[in-house]
Order: sequence, then structure tokens, then C-alpha cells
Amino acid sequence: MKWITRFAPFLRRCAMGWVFSLSIAAASEAPRELVFLTWSDYIDPAVVAAFETHRGVRVKQVYFESDDDRDEILAENGPRGYDVILADGISVSNYARQGWLARIRDGDVPNRRHIEPRWRDAFPLTAEHGVPYFWGTIGIAYRRDLVPTPFSSWRQLFEPDEALRGKIVMIKHARDVIGMALKSLGHSQNSADPTAIAAAGELIRKQQPFVKAYSYVAITQESALVSGEIWAAMVFNGDAIMLREHNPNIAFVVPEEGSNLGVDYLTVSATTEAPDLAYAFIDFVTEPQNAAKIAEFVHYATPNTAARAHLSAEYFADPIIFPDAATLERCEFFTDLPAAASRQRNAVFQSVTQRVQKP
Repeated sequence: MKWITRFAPFLRRCAMGWVFSLSIAAASEAPRELVFLTWSDYIDPAVVAAFETHRGVRVKQVYFESDDDRDEILAENGPRGYDVILADGISVSNYARQGWLARIRDGDVPNRRHIEPRWRDAFPLTAEHGVPYFWGTIGIAYRRDLVPTPFSSWRQLFEPDEALRGKIVMIKHARDVIGMALKSLGHSQNSADPTAIAAAGELIRKQQPFVKAYSYVAITQESALVSGEIWAAMVFNGDAIMLREHNPNIAFVVPEEGSNLGVDYLTVSATTEAPDLAYAFIDFVTEPQNAAKIAEFVHYATPNTAARAHLSAEYFADPIIFPDAATLERCEFFTDLPAAASRQRNAVFQSVTQRVQKP
């Protein structure tokens, strides 16, 4: 047994080497991970699974509950920890100015060539830092079997019938709520006039007793709008279609005063450690057939012109997805506001929403 004693150090070094080699092998076999910051239920799981198989990676989705929530998440550590970030047009502009987003060139995402220029260039810096994902509107989803009168205007939501007391949910976002209050008063949603903003603030203060919560209404079978606990809610048009699938008594309208025309973009974090995966993921979901599958899943309008050949006639015939030209004419994009106007809006909104507890 002396030979074992003599060669023990050598054997220990070999064993350590084998363990180290096995550790490296195990690490190399672990799939790479792409972290995607996004809304929940905003991509077809089958397309995500196909990308994971295609690239041999894992996609981890991290969800935010509102645009403000996403802002707060990123304000803590910037975009660190995320590879792909979904954001609305105004936020893309703001994030790019803060250096949080990487540039996206045509060679990075070849399928971007299928995107209609109108949506690519809708906001400052989006052409350089984002790939349009979907566009849509905000409107009113309501239970037509419960409300006294069908909705046709924002004014009906902000000055509701007494029967709707405690039966309304409003989006928890100052820009959307103040913006639509302004439109109901005959102003642009982008008005920076202090008097107009104050009048909009007074309107939502009067509405406050009728509001059950300031949040995003659930779009599942358990939604309060499906059960009838809530009779009306400010929602995005694609969400209204998902709600309608759970209860055919749920109707949706883009009010006669018009609405916001929003665009969501896929962006790449400036701090990503996997830029190749981030660009590849965006290119994969922008591939026409994949973009069409996602569009049918989320019920929003795709800005991808080549995807249209793969979409059903029912998709294009749905007026909730594609409002008519007259309705779109009354809609507008949000624009950057002067700092004073933004502060005034936020102060007004916070003074109202902090009095309402989320159910």
C-alpha cells in the first residue's frame, strides 16, 4: 500500500482536476438564459418555446403591472439584469435618453424590414432603439347587460350614472387617466395648459367615489368584469377581446372624443450580457409567421406588414383590433410634456388614487 501513500498527492490533484472538469462541463451544458421584462400574457408561449428550442436557451419572463411599475423597476438599478425590455413609445424615448437602451440596427434584426414605417418612427428615438411589437387603443369595456346606458363617450365614464358607484376600474397611470379626462373636456390628451389640467383633475376627483380601484383589470375568467363585480373599466383594446371571450356581455368602445394611439416596442438593454440572444429573440418574434401567431394570441394589431398574409380574415374584421378610419382620426399619440405639466398631472393623480385601496 506504500505506493498509494507515495502517489496520494498526485491522485488528489487528479481527482480535483476531474471534479473541476466535470463542473465546467455541467456549466457548459446549462442553457443560456434570456430575461424578458414584459406584460403578462403578451406573447404566445408556443413561440417562446420554439425560440428556446431553436437556440437551446431558456427565456425567463419578468412581469410588470403597469407602465409606472416598469419605470420603478428600472429606476432601482437601470436595465441591469434584463436583456429585452418591452416599453411604450414615450418610455422608449425616455429610456434611450438615459442611456438604458442599446441601438438596434437593421443588421441586428433583419426582420425589422417588415415593420410599417409609421409605427417605427412614431416617437423620438424609437427608430434607433426599438422594434414595434403591437399597436392599439384605450377605451371602455363594460357589461352591457348591467349598465343603464351603453357607453359612447369618456364623459359617461368620468361623470357616471349613480348606478355605477363603486363599479368602475380605472387604469393606474396618470398619463392615461388625465389624458382621457382632458379629451372628455375637449382638449388634446397632450395639453400642457395648467387650467385644462386642473379641470381634468377636478373631473377625476368627482369620479373617485365611483371607482372601485385604480389598477389593470384582470383578463382571466376570475376577472371582476367577467363576474359582474365591476360594470365598466378603462382597458386596452386587446384586453377587451380576451375579456369578451370569457363573457359575451362585455362590450368595448373607443369613445367618441377619441383616445390614445399607443405602440409597444421591443428594446435591448444597454447592459445585457447576451446581446446576441437579445437581437435574435426580437428577430425571431418579428419573423412574419411568428408575428402572426403572436397577434392571434394577444388580439392586438400587428405593425408587421408581412405577417398579414398569415392572419385570419376574422382578425382583420374585428373592429376592436382595427378601429375604423373615422375613429383613428380622433386618436393621437402621446408626446413629451414640459416638466411642469408632468409634475402637475402626477400630483393631481396621486392626490386622488391614494384614497382608493386596491381590492
